[in-house]
Amino acid sequence: MIALEKTLISDEVKTTFFSCDLHQCKGACCVEGDAGAPLEEEEISLLEDHIDGIIPFMSPDGIREIKALGVFDYDAGGNFVTPLVNGKECAYLFFDHDIARCAIEKAFQEKTIPFQKPISCHLYPIRIKTTSVNDMLNYHKWPICRKALEKGHREKMPLYLFLEEALVRKYGRTWFNKLVKLLH
Repeated sequence: MIALEKTLISDEVKTTFFSCDLHQCKGACCVEGDAGAPLEEEEISLLEDHIDGIIPFMSPDGIREIKALGVFDYDAGGNFVTPLVNGKECAYLFFDHDIARCAIEKAFQEKTIPFQKPISCHLYPIRIKTTSVNDMLNYHKWPICRKALEKGHREKMPLYLFLEEALVRKYGRTWFNKLVKLLH
């Protein structure tokens, strides 16, 4: 583990090579799994305030789920997560040809809302476990990301560099620069 300020970072964040390959995986991380993407409490407020800007980019099934359930759900541990359609795909996705994409991110790109997708999605495949003392950043191994591992090896792209934008968004540029110095 690497300690940096109030974070503990798994060694795998340094040693794993990773680069998403959407044309290979088709956005499976938004479709597979047993729960929605983790949400921070502030993100729920943003979703509630800006859902009208997101809905035009969502699938009809996702819209129905949000209208029935609300903008968030709970996982088995009682944590806030994105709702799922039929217990499978994220309610906030849409399909661009055969690739699952995020309606929240699309609304942000189209400048209809002021925030990007949930930070847990932006940081994936890093998952954060928050304790009373620190955030623990761990690499989430999942077979659906096999092609991303292969592409990362070809490109020699360490996971932490692949996720630079998301890590800076979450912890700031100064923190990220310190991380890079620690890992080199």
